[in-house]
Amino acid sequence: MRLLKDDTMAVVIDIQEKLFPHIFENTILLENCSKLIKGLELLEIPIVVTEQYTKGIGFTIPEIKTLLKDNYAPIEKIDFSCCGSNDFLKKINTLKKKNILLFGIESHVCVLQTALDLKEHGFNVVIIEDCVSSRKINDKLIALKRFELENCIISTYESVLLELCRKSGNDVFKGISKIIK
Repeated sequence: MRLLKDDTMAVVIDIQEKLFPHIFENTILLENCSKLIKGLELLEIPIVVTEQYTKGIGFTIPEIKTLLKDNYAPIEKIDFSCCGSNDFLKKINTLKKKNILLFGIESHVCVLQTALDLKEHGFNVVIIEDCVSSRKINDKLIALKRFELENCIISTYESVLLELCRKSGNDVFKGISKIIK
């Protein structure tokens, strides 16, 4: 299956203040997620943001919030799966995209459960492997195996951005090229 810009959206899952410091290799995760967000915005891919129980876990970390600018309109949820939120389901159905890129934390809980539910709803789910993580590396590794078993596509931010870009020699490619270097 080829990812096309017009059929694709992204979801930033729960990259929140009180959980983020405990995530495995969080500095690398932030760097990768930042590059992905910049590229998605350059490609004009819609981005939806979720936050899990903000009273307990806080809000999206400032670095991500700043990058998202006007796209920062978080949907708060209490279910681990984003699909447990009616606001989330309404939002993704309004966007009318068949491919959903997922990234954020934690791989084995909210990202996994969201992926499973999105598959049930008939979406093509793409896990951005270098933009997901968990507190423990083994949880991420097991989640990646599960994603594969559940027929999710597993990719990297660079691969996805270049696939959505489709060709070189234009301003979008030049912008993405600067981001991924």
